[in-house]
Amino acid sequence: MKTETLIIAMAQTNLLVGDMRGNADKVIDYALRARDELSADVVVFPELTLTGYPPEDLLHHHGVRDRVSAELKRIGASVQGIDLVLGYPEYAESHIYNVCALLRDGKAAGIYYKHSLPNYGVFDEKRYFASGAEAAVVSIKGLPIGLTICEDLWEPGVALQARDAGARLLLNISASPYSLGRQLHREESVLRERVKEAGLPIVYVNLVGAQDELVFDGASLAVDATGQASVIAPSFDESLLPVIVHYSDDDVQLLPGQTHRESSLEESVYRALMLGVKDYVSKNAFKGCVLGLSGGIDSALTLAIAVDALGADRLTAVMMPSRFTSELSREIAVEQAEALGVELQEIPINEPVNAFESALRPLFKGLARDATEENIQARCRGVILMAISNKTGKLVLTTGNKSELAVGFATLYGDMAGGFAPLKDVYKTMVYRLARYRNSMTKIIPNRVIDREPTAELAEGQKDSDSLPNYEILDTMLEAYIEEDKTFDELLAAGFDREIVERVTRMVKGNEYKRRQAPPGVRISKRGFGSDRRYPITSGYHPDRD
Repeated sequence: MKTETLIIAMAQTNLLVGDMRGNADKVIDYALRARDELSADVVVFPELTLTGYPPEDLLHHHGVRDRVSAELKRIGASVQGIDLVLGYPEYAESHIYNVCALLRDGKAAGIYYKHSLPNYGVFDEKRYFASGAEAAVVSIKGLPIGLTICEDLWEPGVALQARDAGARLLLNISASPYSLGRQLHREESVLRERVKEAGLPIVYVNLVGAQDELVFDGASLAVDATGQASVIAPSFDESLLPVIVHYSDDDVQLLPGQTHRESSLEESVYRALMLGVKDYVSKNAFKGCVLGLSGGIDSALTLAIAVDALGADRLTAVMMPSRFTSELSREIAVEQAEALGVELQEIPINEPVNAFESALRPLFKGLARDATEENIQARCRGVILMAISNKTGKLVLTTGNKSELAVGFATLYGDMAGGFAPLKDVYKTMVYRLARYRNSMTKIIPNRVIDREPTAELAEGQKDSDSLPNYEILDTMLEAYIEEDKTFDELLAAGFDREIVERVTRMVKGNEYKRRQAPPGVRISKRGFGSDRRYPITSGYHPDRD
């Protein structure tokens, strides 16, 4: 029995939403490399290759349709001698379809219209696309291959439909964003289940790169007919990897190839945050970043991530001490900036704070000092950082974490003022884990910042524990409440103290207006603040009431 060989190149690419020409350039480059360097028969690109993902309302702009059409023609004229499988939007009368097409010598040899349109969490595809209904099976070197797109493999049915239409292998082009545990879920609970369902091997090619709050981790893989991964692409990096297929009349086998996996959860989260910062800064053409370095753990980790993502020469750190800033905080900031080789400026805020308090004194006469005066300090710092940003063209990175944002432990127009929030979806306990992980490679975050008790240093002797529960307790409860939608009674049944549950759920509800005004940040959980969780600001719903 004669055995044939098919070489499939997985083109795991970082694309820019709306840059149809730049994305087409990348398609041409990767396709020619796959042909010339890998001797590939077909090269496979991610979902919506030409527009990038998610294109959102750009899809309705009249110019997008013409540019997609023009770039498809240019790709066809530029690439010969290798088949291409790629995604783009197809416009048909009043509908738009999310398409996976096989292009051969400049012509479409097969077109598939995405069936399953996700409309949950960060996905909003039913707003834009019409759904397809038919299988698309194409022949590449005589092997019948079923085309599918991302969510089509998350649900049963589409793989079976392709098999029944004659497919002996499935190709899936995807734009599946990263979240904690997502890679394992894709491999074990999605692709392996589809293999069991249809009995077909699957080659899955995922997008890599960051788009606003979303990070796409790549981790493209090929799964054989037993459900085992034979090839796994690196996470968070572009790559071009071959999948070698041996097939005969009654058998299709994927040969073992390169397999890449992260060593730990902390590594994958840290790399996701790095990629989120790097792409947001570079794709939006900022000259670099500026941030306040306070001597606390959050700003220390944020600076480390930014330096790893962009390089020390593109970072400016600013220490802005007040009369409540400890000498320890100043020493820690200097120590870390020197360890990373980052420019550190010191701008005391006592004078601007005093000026604001003096101006407000007649209005505040007879009223006790409270959080108002603390917030003035934070807002002075925000004004300074934004001024540096305006003058230098550097993006302000805010340093708040998810725990603080959830309960409103942040100052609107103060430490929330900025353009991007790397730790927006990172709980405080994970902040510490990431700091220790980064130090396991090279020690750049002083141990003193990891060991010290958290404090905002906006008042004498202030500690986070004065206002918040222990972070281990708080983060566990916030994850249950925000990401798992646990009710008030379910939180009590899980063992949380009633007073803490009442206080924390009240704080989460009462600070929705702050989160609505927060800058975008990297999403790493299954439900981050932003497009993932769209709660009304004005609401009569109270978790602790019937």
